[in-house]
Amino acid sequence: MPGLSGYRAKVSQRLAGAEVPLVGRLRRPLQALPFPFTAPTVPQGVELPPSRSSTGTDFPTDWARSEPARMTRVALIDTMVRPVMNGLAQPTKRGQDRLSELTGPAVFAANHHSHLDTPLLLSALPTPWRHNVVIGAAADYFFGTRITGALSALVIGAIPIDRSKVSRASTDLARDLIDEGWSLVVFPEGGRSPDGWGQPFRGGAAFIAQRSNVPVVPVHIEGTGRILGKGNSVPRPSRTTITFGEPLLCGEDEDVRAFNTRIEARVAELADESMTDWWQAKKRSHDGETPDLTGPQTVSWRRVWELDADRPRLGRNSRKTWPR
Repeated sequence: MPGLSGYRAKVSQRLAGAEVPLVGRLRRPLQALPFPFTAPTVPQGVELPPSRSSTGTDFPTDWARSEPARMTRVALIDTMVRPVMNGLAQPTKRGQDRLSELTGPAVFAANHHSHLDTPLLLSALPTPWRHNVVIGAAADYFFGTRITGALSALVIGAIPIDRSKVSRASTDLARDLIDEGWSLVVFPEGGRSPDGWGQPFRGGAAFIAQRSNVPVVPVHIEGTGRILGKGNSVPRPSRTTITFGEPLLCGEDEDVRAFNTRIEARVAELADESMTDWWQAKKRSHDGETPDLTGPQTVSWRRVWELDADRPRLGRNSRKTWPR
């Protein structure tokens, strides 16, 4: 059919002379670029290994313990963090003499009420450990992105810890660093307090200390929840107290669960000491009457009321008010 063949010839001429769209013209040179500008080709039948994530527990932190990074962190802590904490938190440090016989690395296990707990504890640690310590930070929170992970590793020396379980990767990393002479700060509660009372301790600190054969130093931090508690974005200056306890070693016949219970009981005793004094705290501990860190098991408003009633009067910032 001559008409049909002529029509096809005209269509072919128009397509040959048509301009290539802009997207197509930009795509063609990119497709022609060689490796490494484009992904390499893979032969058929070859299975690629699964790509490894660079966030979460897999975030690399070795670079943050290099000499330049350590010097940067020392300068930040001594020239910025400590002055800010002294003005904002007005810390009172107790029990530092209990660390006089401690040599070498240790695991510092503290309660957790605020994001200020980490910088406050870093600025309060005695000199032998202050600049040779890493912070066990929640991998899903502090290492969720590359930017937050890099800042956490550089500024506070954080390492990713899986707080949902005792993972082998987190434990092996902590053990390797302790073997190299680093100390470790862990918050066994796994997260900040939602209402000012403590939460049950998880076994991470006890497990790492037992496997590494190093002591655990119980620490209680009081007052940071009033400054910047969970859910607050604007800090309010107030007084704080950091109380260090005597180092604890895991017994030969003691399992991780029992050791973790002993650590939590010691932190509760330190909390009682910070609210009263050493003698009354020791007496209540001897009689088995130390107040529990988790507070009364009752309705939420009553828990807030009881917490506020137990606080010592430190000025207008701790004035007793009806719970919000």
